[in-house]
Amino acid sequence: MGSEACTAVDAAEDLELVARVGHGNDLGDLGGAQVAVELTVPDASPGHVRHCVERGIHAVVGTTGWDDSRLGALERQLGQAPGVGVLIAPNFAIGAILMMQFAQQAARFYESVEVIELHHPNKLDAPSGTAARTARLIAGARARAGLGEVPDATTHDPDGARGARVDGIPVHAVRLRGLVAHQEVLFGGVGEMLTLRHDSFDRASFMPGVLAGVRGVADHPGLTVGLEHYLGLAGQ
Repeated sequence: MGSEACTAVDAAEDLELVARVGHGNDLGDLGGAQVAVELTVPDASPGHVRHCVERGIHAVVGTTGWDDSRLGALERQLGQAPGVGVLIAPNFAIGAILMMQFAQQAARFYESVEVIELHHPNKLDAPSGTAARTARLIAGARARAGLGEVPDATTHDPDGARGARVDGIPVHAVRLRGLVAHQEVLFGGVGEMLTLRHDSFDRASFMPGVLAGVRGVADHPGLTVGLEHYLGLAGQ
């Protein structure tokens, strides 16, 4: 992802790539960059973003693992850095963002819902950030609609076959060689099922979203979670 992002920024006529920072490199002043794109691993990401904010550098972050505790700490830091913007994007693919928005709209109409995410086996975390955010958006929409818990009569599951629960929504993670990033959201009602699916077959699919984040982050000071807020899709 990092290499792909460097290629995309370098090819954009309105942007200039001033530094490529890899594992083990000293971050320093990041080449005097105005915006940093952070695509690393969950354990390293908060420190990298903190380094950027301390130097007044906007950050576009595609690394997952940003739980409420980490987001809260970042918000407090940004409170002391007026004008600095940080975008945390669970997914940069436009289709994936639309899928999450469509899932949020559909959630209030269906009694049952499950999320299945499928990724390459080198991915370090599960469930994916996209799946977790999708589940939270669905759970919020269900709560606003007055829906109760997702029906499930399972009482015996010693091996965890029913998957994880994110805000009460069942989420399943598949890790399979040959995959890149894929997700299905299954909605069920009496006599019908609605399936929403998005597939990224190549990391190039994320680059339009990365560039949109780079171009927009300075206009959104403070913390923003989700690229949809830059695309006019939030709340649609």
